[in-house]
Amino acid sequence: QVQLVESGGGLVQAGGSLRLSCAASGRTFSIGGWFRQAPGKEREPLANINWSGGSTHYADSVKGRFTISRDNSKNTVYLQMNSLKPEDTAVYYCAATNRFLPTAQTMAIAANYDYWGQGTQVSVSS
Repeated sequence: QVQLVESGGGLVQAGGSLRLSCAASGRTFSIGGWFRQAPGKEREPLANINWSGGSTHYADSVKGRFTISRDNSKNTVYLQMNSLKPEDTAVYYCAATNRFLPTAQTMAIAANYDYWGQGTQVSVSS
């Protein structure tokens, strides 16, 4: 089992930055991902990263603004969010899995992740 705890959310003005952290306890995980869900909307995949960090993928909505990274010595995945917009307001979730997910498409599917954090609110004011 893997337990995930997110931190780093909060309120920021448009154009600002936040860094989310997702600390894992228990066993290690191979693939980490970040998703978000705004009120009345479906959960949206944002970014994912493989074990080595050499393979990362981003949704078009955050590409060039968000950066996913991981520190395996700390069993932690990060999401650096820059140039935040009001439409980025949502609850952000980290997720992890040890499944074999060989493509960007499979890594973007929420159902492929076995472990989830509790979520952290990110609010961006205009």
